[in-house]
Amino acid sequence: MAFPRVAVIGRPNVGKSTLFNRLAGKPLAIVDDRPGVTRDRREARGRLGSLEMLLIDTAGYDTEGVGQMETEMREQTANAVAQADICLFVMDAREGVTSLDQDFADVVRRSGKPVVLLANKAEGKAGDAGIAEAYGLGLGEPIPISASHGEGMADVHLAMIEGLGDFDYSDEDEDENAPLRIAVIGRPNAGKSTLINALIGEQRLITGPEAGITRDAIAVDWLWDGRRVRFHDTAGLRKRGKVNDRLERMSAADTLRAVKFAEVVLLVVDVGHPLEKQDLHLADMVLREGRSLAVIVAKMDTVANREAVMKELKIEFERLLPQAKGSPLVPVSALRGKGLDTIMPAVARLHRDWNAKVKTRDLNDWLQEMTARHPPPAVNGRRMKPKYMAQTKSRPPTFVLMCSRAAAMPEAYKRYLIGGLREAFDLPGVPIRLIVKGGKNPYVDKD
Repeated sequence: MAFPRVAVIGRPNVGKSTLFNRLAGKPLAIVDDRPGVTRDRREARGRLGSLEMLLIDTAGYDTEGVGQMETEMREQTANAVAQADICLFVMDAREGVTSLDQDFADVVRRSGKPVVLLANKAEGKAGDAGIAEAYGLGLGEPIPISASHGEGMADVHLAMIEGLGDFDYSDEDEDENAPLRIAVIGRPNAGKSTLINALIGEQRLITGPEAGITRDAIAVDWLWDGRRVRFHDTAGLRKRGKVNDRLERMSAADTLRAVKFAEVVLLVVDVGHPLEKQDLHLADMVLREGRSLAVIVAKMDTVANREAVMKELKIEFERLLPQAKGSPLVPVSALRGKGLDTIMPAVARLHRDWNAKVKTRDLNDWLQEMTARHPPPAVNGRRMKPKYMAQTKSRPPTFVLMCSRAAAMPEAYKRYLIGGLREAFDLPGVPIRLIVKGGKNPYVDKD
């Protein structure tokens, strides 16, 4: 079933992201009183009454900005309008119609797209004058709403159904297979957005030399080798002690949510400043969340001896983060388009291993060999006795070892077993969870 693409548009700070969140049913877009918080297009599934839709949140349309970023933001909004089946044009009823509203209304009229004009912040009588002014935009009758309080949504629903007219909801067969979810994280200005743009072959995300351009976790859909892929571009993460701004804290929380819902995480590091403490912290966080990790060493066009640099980085990475042993380090130059073809094969291998399932018989044959080669230590003069092992789940691979005196098993022996699992069953770069349990003592707590 096809869903109509609905672009939420308007000048800065009129409540577009608030409306986007209400239609999406959850707080996906970052909302703040400051104008210009949203920069890239953000997409999500939404519903209003009986109408399901694909929502597109856009940057505020501002013709007064003259910088490169402002130009790219206008282009992103124009692309959203071009791709939309219907537009929700949001204006601020309390402030009334501004010159920016009029300029953007001209652009939207020339696009020929169906438009529903929404006069937001119309609760009470404060917006009556602005609603009257909105007729002058030439976009039809304005619908007074309050995105923050949910007022007027029934009228919006009826207007959207009328505006969509004979939209064919069955004009394409939607692939029901879930996409491979990949979160792209890293420190500010590491090259995350540039990498995604280079992979998908279009300027989908706003990029620039300044740090902190990306604020929301932006989902970007792509088709690789016939397989659906969904990248989540995220805000750069700085050390927690350096984050004082409320907006940056919200961006960081959005990034962490993207990691939790991802299957594979690409950690982008700048080859000029690789493996700093924050990079290692992010890598450790990904593994603790149970996600597969690939390290993308970006901006390789800035170094001379690539092979020597990568060899040293690999040694340092495994020394500083032994729990990530086997995670691929992929050298790329997104600006030059070099090394990009090696990323997705590495991701596919990680995803396959992340979903791996090992037969119980093979596990226990392996366990006997491991304990015979290096028996577990004794506790109070009595040796631990591993009984059997089974895999309880994948994503990530999780194993349960039944063993006497389980609580006393040292971490070093657990690491020995995890390392053996990686080697024996070919699971490099995948977080492995090992749970050690002890059997019940029949002579204790018999009741």
